[in-house]
Amino acid sequence: MATTDTSGAGNPVRDLRADLTSLATEARRSDLSGIDRMATEDIVRTMNAEDATVAPAVRAVSGAVAAAVDAVAARMASGGRLVYVGAGTAGRLGVLDASECPPTFNSDPEQVIGLIAGGPAAIDSAVEGAEDDERAAAADLDALDLTPEDTVVGVSASGRTPYTVAAVAHAARRGALTVGVSSNPGSPLGAAAAHAIEVDTGPELLAGSTRLKAGTAQKLVLNTLSTVAMIRLGKTYGNLMVDVRSSNEKLRARAHRIVEMATGAGDDEVRQALSASGGDVKTAILTILGRVDAAEAARLLGACGGRLREAVEAAAPGG
Repeated sequence: MATTDTSGAGNPVRDLRADLTSLATEARRSDLSGIDRMATEDIVRTMNAEDATVAPAVRAVSGAVAAAVDAVAARMASGGRLVYVGAGTAGRLGVLDASECPPTFNSDPEQVIGLIAGGPAAIDSAVEGAEDDERAAAADLDALDLTPEDTVVGVSASGRTPYTVAAVAHAARRGALTVGVSSNPGSPLGAAAAHAIEVDTGPELLAGSTRLKAGTAQKLVLNTLSTVAMIRLGKTYGNLMVDVRSSNEKLRARAHRIVEMATGAGDDEVRQALSASGGDVKTAILTILGRVDAAEAARLLGACGGRLREAVEAAAPGG
């Protein structure tokens, strides 16, 4: 029976091992080689100290993040979608961020989308070989009918995941805006993207376990991309979530409190404004601040593209 030589140059496994050796996220911390012998509280404190390095690492690339946000928001303002693409932990974080946008900003579920290598089954279970499937990356994006108004954000700790790099390259060929989020500077993902966000988080507490610092950095970056883009799209009024969807008792109570904080009105006035506006927070706020009825408030919001700040200014005398 013929056998496969796994020792010579050009062997995929050997080449991959050499590739991993060059990645900071795969390096082993020799000073932590005895971590399994440490007291539990000492391990917890050590891990916490490692986690504390992530926010400064993200801050170091804040300029790149801001540039990406402005580009993303401009596309979304023209009707484009924000599409996260990744495998494993990175893919799950994209799906998580996308799923939280509708309840937070009352956005259309199709406005922010998370794609994970291997499909929905990969969210809670490993799908063998999915991260290496470059053809699937193109097919998954084609299923969305990608347009030049869309943005594709590839997320990969190594910056070398074949599925993710192929997705970003395919999106670029389709004319979409592309962003690459990784934890290894100078990565193929960064090179393939129009905007490279490369957060140098260094070696992990457990060598190669990029769900730790690298995953935390990805969560922070994705939080920032979607949140600041939504702020730019007028989904907030100051730091208030005025587009919150009141789908349960907690959110209805939050809606009441948001109107109260935005206007300084008392309980009765807030309750009446929310009732007249059908529970819509923006409309309720505008009826109070602009001293207009709900129908006029809705008209003004429509004329201002849903931007409450502009609508309030338009409702003011001489506005």
